[in-house]
Amino acid sequence: MGDAPDPLRFDAAAARRIDEIYATDDVVAQRRAVIAALAPVPGERVLDLGCGPGYLAAEIAALVGPGGRVHGIDTSDSMLAIAAARARPPGAAPVELGTGDALAVPLPDGAVDAVVCTQVYEYVDDMPAALAEARRVLAPGGRLVVLDTDWDSIVWRSRDDARMARVLAAWDEHLAHRDLPRLLPQLLREAGFALADARVVPILNVGHRRATYSGGMMELIAGFVPGRRGVDAAEAAAWSADLVSMGDDYFFSLCRYLFTAVR
Repeated sequence: MGDAPDPLRFDAAAARRIDEIYATDDVVAQRRAVIAALAPVPGERVLDLGCGPGYLAAEIAALVGPGGRVHGIDTSDSMLAIAAARARPPGAAPVELGTGDALAVPLPDGAVDAVVCTQVYEYVDDMPAALAEARRVLAPGGRLVVLDTDWDSIVWRSRDDARMARVLAAWDEHLAHRDLPRLLPQLLREAGFALADARVVPILNVGHRRATYSGGMMELIAGFVPGRRGVDAAEAAAWSADLVSMGDDYFFSLCRYLFTAVR
């Protein structure tokens, strides 16, 4: 399904910035929607596939309690280090963290009751294989919760629309699928899942603040795009400065899509 992306490099600095973005009100609200869809209950075994800085894994651990278990895997050692330091309340389930990816989950067949995967599959080129792997580690009747972005849904005000288009085209190079949500119902069905629910999870930022999803992502984007699609460092800096200078007139909107499927 296309060429493999040129991925973001989650070194220690990038991992810290992602950690800050995950603490914003925008992503906290997104996490509430994911947990509502997952609906974890005490005693369940849950895999957080691509756990990042560990916020979701920690919250799930509190909900499944001491009789449950949470597995968190990620490809980034920097992310796993942040996740390992994430505080969990008394009575939370153990959280086992380790290196792995969507195509090679280090768990046996039928090991978990639920798999949750947020903002990961859009980076995975071979989605049929990834969904087969998720199905493999799920017990019969287990559920898969997926959240991903359709990047065609982005609305980002700029004083230079042509420059915005160039920057976003360069940003697309970190993705395997810029439009994965529209394909997921078919992909899930072909992988042997029954789709139980689908809904939209929007992000809206009006007025510029660094402590928002888009305010944080600006820095990651500006660091990634130079040298791609004809965008250089000066243009990336000008793009970012223009957005910051809009102040109260700043506008950003993006739609993510949340799917619940049953094995």
